[in-house]
Amino acid sequence: MSSNGHPRIGVFVCHCGSNIAGMVDVDDVTRFALTLPNVVAADNYKFLCSDPGQLLIQDAIREHELDRVVVAACSPLMHEHTFRRAIEKAGLNPYMLEVANIREQCSWVTDNKGSATSKACALVSAAVYGVAFNEPLERKEVPINPNTLVVGGGIAGIQAALDLADAGHRVYLVEREPSIGGHMAKFDKTFPTLDCAACILTPKMVAVGQHENITLLTNSEVDAVSGYIGNFKVKVKVKPRFVDMEKCNGCGECWNNCPALTVPALRKMTIGGRAFKSGRIGGNNGSRA
Repeated sequence: MSSNGHPRIGVFVCHCGSNIAGMVDVDDVTRFALTLPNVVAADNYKFLCSDPGQLLIQDAIREHELDRVVVAACSPLMHEHTFRRAIEKAGLNPYMLEVANIREQCSWVTDNKGSATSKACALVSAAVYGVAFNEPLERKEVPINPNTLVVGGGIAGIQAALDLADAGHRVYLVEREPSIGGHMAKFDKTFPTLDCAACILTPKMVAVGQHENITLLTNSEVDAVSGYIGNFKVKVKVKPRFVDMEKCNGCGECWNNCPALTVPALRKMTIGGRAFKSGRIGGNNGSRA
C-alpha cells in the first residue's frame, strides 16, 4: 500500500505463444491497463508461466513496490498456483493476486481480433478493480474428522466403502433399503463378460458386513447435513424394524410365526376338471397340483 493509502497494482499480460497473441493485441491490452486506477506498472511476455516470465513479475514487484498483481493469461485452474508462488517469492502475500482468463474466455472463443482485444481489456479491468479489495490471507491447519459417510449401498457404494475402510477410515454406509446390493443384486449376469453377478457381489456384501471399519446402516436415510468441509455433521433417520436387533440372529422363525403375513395362503381351484393351487404375490401365480 502506498503512503497515500492507495494500492499499487501491476498488470502482466501473457502471449501464451499464439494462443492469446494470435487473436488479442497484447500491446493494446498492456497500454490500456496503464490507464486503470492504481495501476503503476504493466508489461507483457510470451510465456509468463516460464521461469523468465515469473522473474519478470518478481522484478517488477520489487522495482515498483507493488502490493497487488493481475496476471492476464490462461485459466486460473492451470497456473494460479504458479503465479501465487511467484509473487510469494517476491515478498507478497500469495492471495494478493487476480488472474484474468483471456485465453479460454476470450481468444479461444472469439473469431474477431478487435472484439477479442476489447473483451480482454474488459476482463483485465474487472480484475484490476477486484484485486484492489483483496486482503492478505494466512494458511491455517484445522483438525478434521476423518470418518466418511457413503450414501447408497449399491455396488458403487459397497466398493467405495471397502476401499475407504481398507485405507483405515471409519466408514458409515447408509442404505435406504433393508439390504445392500442395489440393482446388481437383481441381475443374473454382468456385461460384457457375462460373469455371474452374485458371484461378484456376494463376497463384497459379506465383506462390508464383517469389516471392522464399516458401520452398516440399512433401512436408513440421510435426514440432515450441517457443518463444513472436514467437519460435517450428518443426521441419519433409521426406520423402525420391529425387531430387537441385539437378539436377532436371522433364523427366520419370527417370519414363519408372524400373524401379519402379507402373502395369502394358497387355495385350491378347479379349471377344466384339473386341480390347481393359486396365490397372489404381486400377480397370479398358479402351480399344478
